[in-house]
Amino acid sequence: MDFRLTEEQRLFADSVRGFAQKHLAAGAVARAHDPAHPFDVARLLAKQGLMGITMPEADGGQGGTLTDAVIAIEAIASVCPRSADVIQAGNFGPVRVLAEFATPEQKAKYLAPILAGETVVCLGMSEPEAGSAVTDLKTTATPDGDGYRVSGSKVFSTHGPYASVILAYVRYGPGVGGIGSMLIEPDWDGVSFGKRSSFMSGEEWVQIYFENVYVPPANVLLGPGGFKKQIAGFNIERIGNTARSLAFGRYAFNQAREHALTRRQFGRPLCEFQGLQWKFADMAIKLEGAQLLLYRAAANADRGLPSAYETAVAKAACNVTGFEVASEAVQIMGAMGYSRENLVEWCMRRCRGWMIAGGSVEILKNRIAEHVFDRRFDQRPPKTAEAAE
Repeated sequence: MDFRLTEEQRLFADSVRGFAQKHLAAGAVARAHDPAHPFDVARLLAKQGLMGITMPEADGGQGGTLTDAVIAIEAIASVCPRSADVIQAGNFGPVRVLAEFATPEQKAKYLAPILAGETVVCLGMSEPEAGSAVTDLKTTATPDGDGYRVSGSKVFSTHGPYASVILAYVRYGPGVGGIGSMLIEPDWDGVSFGKRSSFMSGEEWVQIYFENVYVPPANVLLGPGGFKKQIAGFNIERIGNTARSLAFGRYAFNQAREHALTRRQFGRPLCEFQGLQWKFADMAIKLEGAQLLLYRAAANADRGLPSAYETAVAKAACNVTGFEVASEAVQIMGAMGYSRENLVEWCMRRCRGWMIAGGSVEILKNRIAEHVFDRRFDQRPPKTAEAAE
């Protein structure tokens, strides 16, 4: 079994890393601390063919693999972590849902400008009372002529403040089978936004309100029963989150390594102290193990064998590893690691968020346990006889 990248993959990684050094290294710190989406970077990446890597050429993509997209995220993140977010947004998440399920007209209107780096899509999934239990969502879609009237609200939506379209999960009827999705534009009548809020990472989000918003039939993405189609692909979507966690942890590791080689205390470089040597050994073990789990999940998905178990294991491992390694890097670098003058502390804060977003580590462990015991564990309390009536 060969665990090495192919020659073509190594050349691709080197090419992307060289591009990042030339175009993205300058301003990497300032870019990370700016909450706005870096559309200038998105347009630059689009011209380089790094948006839509995994999508068919007929849809404006590159016809590449999930592993290619993971390699691109790692290569960009090694130079400019914030720009790796742009790679993720152009290859994973709601943009892939558009590529897979949108009509040709919807792709022309919404997908094409995203892949050109001109716009970005926002995922309206979480609600005030529906986070991990997303099937509890209450945003309703009521028939009105050929279209629908949508009412409800969404929270914690990535790209919410500056998206050109919202991919909103809605309820057409009761139960899981009643859930689907729509494409809603932020300037339509009845769409409004709360005040901007910030996550620990500095990334901004806004609560989105839908008040009797009319959605024409042309903007229905998936009708009743569509939820299962979308969620089936969510295992693949998580690979983008997973890749960034690991890449940011490795970025922090490399920054801490350079610091330990050059920083002197008590007349010696830090790397000569055994306590720090053991820290680096532990960090390297975690990174190497998580890397293999990520590549297994991506490679098997590329071979047509996407596994919810393998993706859950990879995401949980990479989320925790990225955060723990970045946190250790902060400690090793001391005040410099804690300072906003470099991106180690920023990587730590970003990785902490991915332990929650896209499937929390705890939810993933539930899914892993279901695989271990080969049975489903319902997290909801059992219904009483009275409630069943």
